[in-house]
Amino acid sequence: MLYGREKEQEAIARLLDDARAGRAGVLFLRGEAGIGKSALLEYAAVTAQMRLLRVSGVESEASLPFAALHLLLRPVIDRVRAMPARQAEALTAAFGMADDAAPAERYLIGIATLNLLIELSADGPVLCLVDDAQWLDRESADTLAFVARRLHAEPVVMVLAARDEPIPFPAADVPELRLGGLSRAMADRLLAESTAELPLAVREQIAVEAQGNPLALLELPRILTPEQRAGASSPSAFSLGGGEPVSGQVLAGFRARIAALPDAARTCVLVAALEDTGELVTLTRVLRELGSALDDFAPAERAGLVTVTEGGVRFRHPLVRTAARLSADVAQRMTAHRALARAVDDDRRAWHLAAVTLEPDEEVAAGLEAVAVRARQRGGQATMAAAYARAAELSADPQARRRRLAAGAVAAAAAGLWQRADDLAHRAGLLGPARDPGVAAELARTRSILAFRSGRPLEAARLLQEGVAAIVETDPVTALSMLGQASLYVWGSSTHPDQVPLARRTEELTPRLDGPLDAVRTFNQGMRQLIEGDITMAASAATGLSREESLPFETRLLAATVGLISGDLEGMIELAARLVTECREAGRMGHLAQAMTLLAVAQLLDGRHRAAQASVGEGLRIAEDLGSPYWQDYLTGLAAWLAGVAGEEERCRDLAKRASARQEVWTLGFAWATYTLIVLDLGAGRHESVLRRLDDAVTGPARHAHLWSLASADYVEAAVRLGTPERAGWALARIRALSEAVRQPWVDALLHRCEALLAGSGEGFERALERHRHSGKDFDRARTQLLYGEWLRRHQRRGEARRHLEAALETFDRLGATPWADRAAAELRASGVPVSRHADVLGTLTPQELQVVRLAATGASNREIGAHLFLSPRTVAYHLYKAFPKLGVSSRAELAGRVLT
Repeated sequence: MLYGREKEQEAIARLLDDARAGRAGVLFLRGEAGIGKSALLEYAAVTAQMRLLRVSGVESEASLPFAALHLLLRPVIDRVRAMPARQAEALTAAFGMADDAAPAERYLIGIATLNLLIELSADGPVLCLVDDAQWLDRESADTLAFVARRLHAEPVVMVLAARDEPIPFPAADVPELRLGGLSRAMADRLLAESTAELPLAVREQIAVEAQGNPLALLELPRILTPEQRAGASSPSAFSLGGGEPVSGQVLAGFRARIAALPDAARTCVLVAALEDTGELVTLTRVLRELGSALDDFAPAERAGLVTVTEGGVRFRHPLVRTAARLSADVAQRMTAHRALARAVDDDRRAWHLAAVTLEPDEEVAAGLEAVAVRARQRGGQATMAAAYARAAELSADPQARRRRLAAGAVAAAAAGLWQRADDLAHRAGLLGPARDPGVAAELARTRSILAFRSGRPLEAARLLQEGVAAIVETDPVTALSMLGQASLYVWGSSTHPDQVPLARRTEELTPRLDGPLDAVRTFNQGMRQLIEGDITMAASAATGLSREESLPFETRLLAATVGLISGDLEGMIELAARLVTECREAGRMGHLAQAMTLLAVAQLLDGRHRAAQASVGEGLRIAEDLGSPYWQDYLTGLAAWLAGVAGEEERCRDLAKRASARQEVWTLGFAWATYTLIVLDLGAGRHESVLRRLDDAVTGPARHAHLWSLASADYVEAAVRLGTPERAGWALARIRALSEAVRQPWVDALLHRCEALLAGSGEGFERALERHRHSGKDFDRARTQLLYGEWLRRHQRRGEARRHLEAALETFDRLGATPWADRAAAELRASGVPVSRHADVLGTLTPQELQVVRLAATGASNREIGAHLFLSPRTVAYHLYKAFPKLGVSSRAELAGRVLT
């Protein structure tokens, strides 16, 4: 029976009811040790009457990759074989069930786990219980967090519990329920029923000491002396004083009970505490070696410390395990660890030996390095980092120590453990230069990532250049990849005086190669010229590099990142879409945020605002999952631009502010945020503000040469509307230079439009519209039509004006560009034309609903859409169910004719 937990029980009951109704739910229980978290999980297990999967974190297993996830899914492991091949391979590799498997991508493991739970839920609701989440291995915690964020319309419930201490589970967006102590009335009731034989005064003193902690209320009476139980002396003598938490008092009580056990029983309890699985076969073997047997657990069972069943040994509470370790002296713990090392698998053996090794020992260090290598095959980067770090501590040779520290830093960065990665990289650097050029280069690459994440992009570029210097002769392919990344870092820092020297140094370091890879050298030359203000070669190099299919994935991704300079928006959309598909299929979530950003930018610039909105939404979700501030800021800037075009002023300004939060270092995010406010002002007719912002932008901290070439057309329009066309000379020159460099119809159209505005010439508008016909960019075409329509109306050519204004209005309405549509409608009314506006139904969809309906419109099934977006088919169906009424359709077939771009 649970005392005083009605609120918590109701919350769990609601989750279970939701699951029975086909809806997912997640809940995180937090509180001190003994506060009742495990009891609530047990309540959920008993009352659920549904498929149950459960696991408890074990402190000693936190260094074993996917150990907790494996235990959670072990009852349904046979279902893995029926999963899609890549997902099945990922899970079997993660669980060490496939010796020859390729290294598993950790996010592919997350997708596989999500889909496995979804498949299980097709047979009925599923309840996942995770206790002691503070001790989950990092890989399992990340996977469960990934799943928790994506459960929506599936009958799957996940309830986790953890102490009030740092946890590996990234639970920021998971509903949390914090458990406090029981009320005094409930504490008195619990004591009255469990210790009725104690005098009232004693029970009252225990209630005061326990502070409402249920475990303390049950355990403190066990350690009272006969005099205390009789009320002859104060039970407060048990209090440790000094503000000791209740859990500390309970821990001391457990230690006292362990100390009272016979020697053989204490040995049994210690071995069980150090052996994380609790399996009887292993325990029997180790206890026999130490002169004990399973029968010796009996006194500990009678003392209420452990329970021994056919399934293994289970502790009364995790604090008992802790107490057992603390109760043993160093010699006893070392003896137990050595005995366990001889009885367990290689990974556990390495950690047991490391626990008793106090001096450098190459054999033990090598064993830990082998653990790291095996962890890599399982996708366990966090475990790799821990194993390499401990191996480094046990390495006598400085070069071996440096190599292992560097490998640990690389693994920690791959796991997203940025502070850990920085610490290991720093320690490796203190040992001096590495003799192995590959180690030096890999460490430089990792340190560059850390510098970039910390807001030091130019330092990141310098570190990459240092790494390249070590390997440019022996590994030119890797050197090229690193130099390309250095160019990107430099390009994105367009306000720093060191930008040009760094770009020149990058070009100097770039080796000449035969074949397709030599395109990277041309690319770096072009990037240097772009940074110096000449876009021509950069545009040509970006085009050539992005279209070279034989290049490595990372190099093509880099090319696409700056490939937009080429102006070939349709080509960039096609390339970015291919890269997104490759990322999805391979589970490359780390690269997917970048690829989604590139796709969103290309779609936005091409006037495919709805598609860009969907890509931005998914990209942001992934970037937030990864904790990637650069791509978060970039995507937030794009979201702000889309909000500005839609006239959502408050939301636009809020997003722009967020995108500018790291303006000193994330130049592109800040540049897009500034561009956003320019577009917002232009749509609202605040032309002086447009000119002021752009004047500041082209010389200030938001300066970014290519982006402001695009914004120059806005400057020309604002200057003309303000009656100061003479201010637009520099902007026109920049648009003309861009047109000559990229030779793309849409840029030509912008140039002709600007010339028409400045000259007041209808012929210029006609030339612009002719070039628009050879490109996409619906938004820019509609803006040209609007400006031309306004010009025609002023020149009393109302029939021609109406045609262009109606076309502009239709496009603006379709894109949800409300301020621009309002202007077109006002011009039509001024021409005496009645205006019929179409509701922006697409604007009522959430980003995820928009993604789903766009894919459904292509004929994709719910399962295919789910695989594409890492959602379950049920969640896809839920989004369609919500979207159909908004769109005024009743079936998927009706979506096919809709324009959803």
